[in-house]
Amino acid sequence: MQRIQHEAAKVVSKVVRGGRNLNEVLNESLRKQANLTAQERGALQDLCYGTLRYYGRLVFMMDNLLERPVQESPLRCLLLVALYQLQYTKASQHAIVDQAVRATKSINGAASGLVNAVLRNFLRKQQALQEAADHSDESRYAYPQWWVAALKAQYGEQAAAILEAGNLHPPMTLRINVRLKTVAEYQTLLAEQDISAQRVEPGALKLERPVGVERLPGFAEGLVSVQDAGAQYAAQFLDVKDGMRVLDACAAPGGKTAHLLESADIELVSLDKDEQRLQRVRENMQRLRLDAQVVCGDAATPQDWWDGKTFQRILADVPCSASGVVRRHPDIKWLRRPEDIESFARQQLQILNALWPLLARDGKLLYATCSIFARENNSVLEEFLGQHADAVRIGLSAPGMTDGQLLPNDEHDGFFYALLHKKV
Repeated sequence: MQRIQHEAAKVVSKVVRGGRNLNEVLNESLRKQANLTAQERGALQDLCYGTLRYYGRLVFMMDNLLERPVQESPLRCLLLVALYQLQYTKASQHAIVDQAVRATKSINGAASGLVNAVLRNFLRKQQALQEAADHSDESRYAYPQWWVAALKAQYGEQAAAILEAGNLHPPMTLRINVRLKTVAEYQTLLAEQDISAQRVEPGALKLERPVGVERLPGFAEGLVSVQDAGAQYAAQFLDVKDGMRVLDACAAPGGKTAHLLESADIELVSLDKDEQRLQRVRENMQRLRLDAQVVCGDAATPQDWWDGKTFQRILADVPCSASGVVRRHPDIKWLRRPEDIESFARQQLQILNALWPLLARDGKLLYATCSIFARENNSVLEEFLGQHADAVRIGLSAPGMTDGQLLPNDEHDGFFYALLHKKV
């Protein structure tokens, strides 16, 4: 296990000190550690995700246990990984400390005594440290202070529940290809495999416990896909009909593209500016036996790729802070900066303005983000509507939705949707 601790510390260090994406760094690590067992791979992932999920709280505890700051990043991160294990896992405390001390020798052998002392001191002072951590927003909620302040200003008393929801383990939710099976029929197939699932809006199945996709009946044959329930509202809200020409802008990795094609017989252009990520779209289309015109291009500069034919429907699933999906991507909390929100908002408005001329008269455009910050959502829509007299916002409704905003809960992540109609 000390090997897993050490590797987790290196991954966390590359994220918090190097500013790199967790999934990218973790995948690199797993490729290099090809001889790890499935259990070890799962343990490595848990240590990386868990440490970053509670990073702010763990840093508070570590700093209060050290007489002098530890500057060496791998060593700091090893301490944080071990503290995460001691605080949030059921592993043997003695084994965790012993393995951390052993792992320290491959980083800085002279620091073994320090690591041993810090971790044992944590076990003695654990309750007092927990109480002290609750007095600071950053350590209480395990989010940067600016993030907590922004949500408190926007949501008031509701902010605490939103922050806490972002630290939960995300549900595993399925989208059923209703061209091939009804939701009820697929739920029966799951039950036959002893996989318990409940139906949640808008027609998704949430598993009681996550399973590998290889256990999902008919996954390889395209019967089912893994997709958050909140993301599944996009196809419903866009209301595509047979024969329509549809654009899915910023489409990778292709979940919403696939859902739209499962919903109606349409001509669909799946656009993204990242050629590497478009490969995921192609793979999804192949598995699901669906057909889309996959185009590499920037939604903000349609003159570079548009053929001049208008679309009856456009999905603008724009780049955003991803603040609504932090429980799936806990590194986002520590990689984002306050100024990023304004930058995203400007980019989002640019994309909306660029796509609007591509929409046919009487057509509809669905603006979507996975953000919970108003500056990226209703604020952008207000600016856009102020600039386009031919745009009308159509009301949307869903359980728990307020003014287009879905907040993260035990059924779905956080999403924002706004449907725009182009006047005739």
